[in-house]
Amino acid sequence: MKNLLKSSILTLLLLTLNLGIAQVNPGENNPISTESYNLYKPDKTEAVLILFGGFPENGEMIENEFPITDKALEEEIAVIYMNFNRKLWLEESQKADLANNLNVLFETNDLPKKKIVIGGLSSGGSIALLIGNYLTENSNLNLEPTGVFVVDSPIDLAALYRITEDNIKRDFSEASVGESTFIHNYFKSKLGNPEEEIKPYENYSVFTFETKNYQNIEDLKNTKLRFYSEPDKEWWKKNMGVEYEQMNAFHIKRLTEFLKDQDYKNVEYLTSENKGYRSNGERHPHSWSIVNKEDLLEWILEE
Repeated sequence: MKNLLKSSILTLLLLTLNLGIAQVNPGENNPISTESYNLYKPDKTEAVLILFGGFPENGEMIENEFPITDKALEEEIAVIYMNFNRKLWLEESQKADLANNLNVLFETNDLPKKKIVIGGLSSGGSIALLIGNYLTENSNLNLEPTGVFVVDSPIDLAALYRITEDNIKRDFSEASVGESTFIHNYFKSKLGNPEEEIKPYENYSVFTFETKNYQNIEDLKNTKLRFYSEPDKEWWKKNMGVEYEQMNAFHIKRLTEFLKDQDYKNVEYLTSENKGYRSNGERHPHSWSIVNKEDLLEWILEE
């Protein structure tokens, strides 16, 4: 009897270590948490929503800023808040690793694959598009998203490089110069100067307008796409010293129009007005709150 008990305990311990889940069934209102994600799963799952945060955001921070869990569970939609962050683009090896991790996540937690929607804020939106395209291209993984959405994401890296140059010269504020200097130096060390060689930017960017390169989302032509932004020109000018042509909203709208010209039939550009607020009440158009949760959930469940 003692040997049987020891064997049972050992088996349970190994399963816990391999799957990275708690020993107690978390239930609907408590997440299944690992180092990689926080998952909320309804008793019956009709669809799965995968969320990537902005550059510094982990799963807990995403949920704090975008508390969609309760509404999603009511609609039988599982929600995965990813801890995958601090990426402005993905190397091919990173795409493969992330795809494999998502596959393990789905298999481990017995999640259905018929309706998968991937979305993200800021750089997380770019990651959503890039991994969504990879999963669609590699259909053998059986994780093709039915929809992908981005929330005020910097989708054109070459354009972003030039914007940071302008911001540094303008010297509007210490915060603006600090962020722009970080991005500018990082891009220059990893991708070079787009004025000298554009190819590295085409390789990693969602879209490169100046060369009309969209190779990294080419396989999403039959996937429904949503692009969210809140183009509050007055706020950006007053608080960040930024003109409309430097805003993510400008480049997102330009990409939307380009994709429609390429016969992408399921592309929407959705704007909001005075909806952008952080969870602490701070007014900021670059926020999860510009997304209408109820409308998003309806979109996820559409046939």
